[in-house]
Amino acid sequence: MMSDKKEERIAKLKKEQALALQELEYLRESLRYEVDLDLDEADPYVTEREMAMGVIVDLERKLKAINYALSQLESGTYGICERCGQPIDPARLEVIPETTLCIKCKTIVEREGRNNQKIYYNL
Repeated sequence: MMSDKKEERIAKLKKEQALALQELEYLRESLRYEVDLDLDEADPYVTEREMAMGVIVDLERKLKAINYALSQLESGTYGICERCGQPIDPARLEVIPETTLCIKCKTIVEREGRNNQKIYYNL
């Protein structure tokens, strides 16, 4: 038998998954209608398309994270930080149910990412 908390998490993730899929479908459909015009980069239509494509990439990432979280729930590894192996704070999971890192590790990873970017851009 599944615990109430696990059922709630699955329901929340599936709801987020459905919303993301719905938005993704809408954006993809709206991008299908190509306008065969000679547009320059400053044209608002071009900017809107670029923004929509960026949102699509973000939604695909989010869906991948949601699917991964659902598989973790099934395997019993959900809520364990993938970096340090400690339990993720339930309040964090409530806000970001697809997270795989505790707040401490997320902060470290982001800091390391910024440091690496600075080094890269200074080359």
